[in-house]
Amino acid sequence: MVKLLRLFAVAAALAASAAATMATADGPPPEALAAAASGLGQKALNDPAAFDFVASLTTEIGQRLAGTDAHRRAVTWAEARLKAAGFDNVHSEPFTLRAWIRGTESADIVAPVPQHLAITTLGGSVATDAEGIEAEIALFHSYDELLAAAPGSLTGKIAVVTQRMVRAQDGSGYGAANAIRRAGPSEAAKRGAVAYLLRSLGTDSHRLPHTGALNYMDNAPRIPAAALAIPDAEQLERLAALGPVRIKLVLTPTVADNAPSWNVVGEVRGSERPDEIVLIGGHLDSWDLGTGATDDGAGVAIAFGAARLIAALPQRPRRTIRLVLFGAEEMDFSGAAYAGAHQAETAGIVVAGEADFGARNVYAIQLPPGAAPSDFGQLLQRAIAPLGAILDRRAALGGGDDIRDLQKAGVPAISLRQDGMDYFDIHHTADDTLDKIDPRQLNQAVAVWSVFTYLAAASDVDFRSLATPAK
Repeated sequence: MVKLLRLFAVAAALAASAAATMATADGPPPEALAAAASGLGQKALNDPAAFDFVASLTTEIGQRLAGTDAHRRAVTWAEARLKAAGFDNVHSEPFTLRAWIRGTESADIVAPVPQHLAITTLGGSVATDAEGIEAEIALFHSYDELLAAAPGSLTGKIAVVTQRMVRAQDGSGYGAANAIRRAGPSEAAKRGAVAYLLRSLGTDSHRLPHTGALNYMDNAPRIPAAALAIPDAEQLERLAALGPVRIKLVLTPTVADNAPSWNVVGEVRGSERPDEIVLIGGHLDSWDLGTGATDDGAGVAIAFGAARLIAALPQRPRRTIRLVLFGAEEMDFSGAAYAGAHQAETAGIVVAGEADFGARNVYAIQLPPGAAPSDFGQLLQRAIAPLGAILDRRAALGGGDDIRDLQKAGVPAISLRQDGMDYFDIHHTADDTLDKIDPRQLNQAVAVWSVFTYLAAASDVDFRSLATPAK
């Protein structure tokens, strides 16, 4: 009997120790947190709010390129939706950007045989002159081949890179190939090229080119740049193997400096520690080819759906949940604008994460460094297992483009890994439309986000203290 009592005492001491990292003496015990989080997750699986949100956004607004009237309408729409859902402190935060508008775009093979090419201008590209550019192409099967070309070797030519992107569940093939689009135009210009074309960063076989932003370098001329549909890139490979190929390219984008944009914000105010913030969100803007359903209508819908479910609970969590719908992610402006405007409260942001990887299910969560083996990590792992997700023991390296500047300022980030095996089939194309979203998979993503967000807001977990000091 004495041994049994000692075992009970040891067990009680261990339980008390674990609870201490999750809640203070007057806070909810881990068992209560787990039960509430699990209930939220199960409710989310049958909640139509997220799909209704993205359906309304893509139908009533459509494309939402930052700096356009359509994006302005999206901001008004979003504020109304957040207020109707009962969020606190709903408002929009203005900033300015260099707005880029597509204009017309065309490319044609003029020799050896006339053929039209399916292309789309890269975001931020300069225009050709009104008559366009006609020149022979220099084709490279890989980006490394372009980088190996000598300065001056591409003088007067249109550089074409046809490297294929690797399909991967976690989207790592896109990250590996991203420099081809981002830096490729400047690298080609350094070697004398007058224009730049790349095989779209996509994994499909459709004749729909994928757009996306470029980043011009200060030490190179700015040349027009566009993406080829994947079948068209392969057609150029075949033709170039037979002999010289000439292309005529016409791109007419325009730019408006100091154009207005906004980040839309709504909160679920914390009941005990309102100045401690769990920040989640997605980006409200989209490219202009499709209706921005999976990029990133789904992401803002997921974050909205999760925060809305928590707001409807009989008792609010201890910390504030802040929902941010970022206004200009595609052109790289909104994250820096948000971080700059909120420098004074950076220390109060407990954790941040952005949903920006489509509408498929979440299969894993990556926490900030040191958090996976903690009591919080173990509790989270138990809560998400019934939803078909696991805790990835690797620390989150990034939580989304719009929170990167917050991370640089010391804010811990999380990454909820969604199944992206087919995400880059439609990414940044005209095919990014509502019919690509499966409501059941969208709801599973909402469920996992709900569980994490609630646990982070209802507990006392301190991700900064859990981080392993750098060696």
